[in-house]
Amino acid sequence: MAESICRALRDGALEGEHAPALTINDSIASPFAFDVFSYLLFQLSSNILAGKSQSRGIVIVALSHSPSSYLDLLKMKGVDVASSHKWIHILDCYTDPLGWKDKTRKPGNIRDFPPQILTTTYKNVKDMDKLFSVITELSRGFVGENKARFCVAIDSLSELLRYTSVQSVASLLSNLRSHEQISCIFGLLHSDLHKERATAVLEYTSSMVATVEPLHSINGQNGNLENSLSEQNFTKGKFNVRFKRRNGRVRVMCEEFKVEGRDISFTSISSTDGTTISGLLPKVHFNLQLSEKEQSDRAKVVLPFEHQGNGEPIQIYDGRRSLKENNAETGSISSKKKEDSSLGEIIYFRDSDDEMPDSDEDPDDDLDI
Repeated sequence: MAESICRALRDGALEGEHAPALTINDSIASPFAFDVFSYLLFQLSSNILAGKSQSRGIVIVALSHSPSSYLDLLKMKGVDVASSHKWIHILDCYTDPLGWKDKTRKPGNIRDFPPQILTTTYKNVKDMDKLFSVITELSRGFVGENKARFCVAIDSLSELLRYTSVQSVASLLSNLRSHEQISCIFGLLHSDLHKERATAVLEYTSSMVATVEPLHSINGQNGNLENSLSEQNFTKGKFNVRFKRRNGRVRVMCEEFKVEGRDISFTSISSTDGTTISGLLPKVHFNLQLSEKEQSDRAKVVLPFEHQGNGEPIQIYDGRRSLKENNAETGSISSKKKEDSSLGEIIYFRDSDDEMPDSDEDPDDDLDI
């Protein structure tokens, strides 16, 4: 499933459609959204360097981590950062997001730190319109004036919600998705820090929603068992993803992840895991399966026009006369056949009494077939 997300981000946007957008949700119970964010950033960087991605570069909007931390992250993952200035650009909203610190540099200047990555300082994160303009302008360094595309990675949508409204952030994401040179967007959100309405709005603007959840629930547990479950939840968890198709169909998938140091790995969950399957089923107030008694009662029901027989001659009701009349006529026909079995006979019933005896018209001609 994580591979499906990587493929969607790698393949980018189709011609005439909006760019795919991913929102990664986590909470204090399982705070591993940035680990997933780093994993996707590394996979996308590898595809860009290998020429397998629709994107030709990445613009990272750094709000919760410093630009130097991304340089260390790429080095640790084994990415060649010597040529990173050609395909990666960091918009530094972390150092001075509101412009309160010493303004020794003008906004928009490219900094010398870190040396391998182009970094631009941005000091007014409250202005979403200007932020959109700066993001699109930064791509010209590695995209140029042609129609090549680039991707946008926002390391914290929660930080943006601290400085501006939900409508402004949703508008920024919608504008980025509809930009002709943007291939994909992904960002993380600490959902337990915001109201459900804010989370729902940002999820609505996304084509993919990933949720990091704890592997075990510790509600109602005590003592050593609670401690052991807590330790497992901070090394493992469930990774649920909801894919929204253009035609309205929704596909839900689930995997298990494990965090070791600064690495994260994903494994599939067996379909025999009843807890996982029950968690994916919708919560309804009726049973989706029949009990043995209900199945037995359903088998005894005689459906309309179902000819059971039960060892007796099957009587087919033609819908134009009573069953007794039909039985009597059938009896007379069978008696005549017994008298002279060598002769054949064709019996014709008119569809209605108004029909002429020798009419050549199609009796079903009035039906709209």
